[in-house]
Amino acid sequence: MTDLVTERLVLHPISVDEAERMVAGDPVSDADWESGFPTEDDVSVAERLLERRATTGDPQPFGPYVIRRRSDHRAIGGVDFHTPPDEHGHVTIGYGVVPSARGRGYASEALRALLSFARANGVATVKGDADHDNIASHHVMTAAGMRPVGEDELVKYFAVSWTDTAE
Repeated sequence: MTDLVTERLVLHPISVDEAERMVAGDPVSDADWESGFPTEDDVSVAERLLERRATTGDPQPFGPYVIRRRSDHRAIGGVDFHTPPDEHGHVTIGYGVVPSARGRGYASEALRALLSFARANGVATVKGDADHDNIASHHVMTAAGMRPVGEDELVKYFAVSWTDTAE
């Protein structure tokens, strides 16, 4: 699986070795990870990847990616498909960046790249959600092209759908 490259970022599919290092909190070097990476959510994603690979195989290209800045190659967060597309071509995504990298549009840029990749690979609908008070995440999803589609007592739901997918 190849990297997804944007103007300022590289979305790199997480390998087994990288997932194991994330779980252990062990970067290749001090310059590999931005301060605060991996977050608890990143570690949880890495653990799920290791479990999934052990039981069902490699989920790529519909798995997790590390978000790296092109300028210094430091890991600043992650973006992922929670599972491969279902029988209707629907996927759910998640994302996050470390606090020191927030407010610069990195999450929206990474999410736009993931949405473009999904569309080009036959996905019909991408879904996401965020807690009601996570206004920044609501902005990330709308900036990337997703729209609010509902809410419950805990979260607001967002989605984007296409009828002209590649497959």
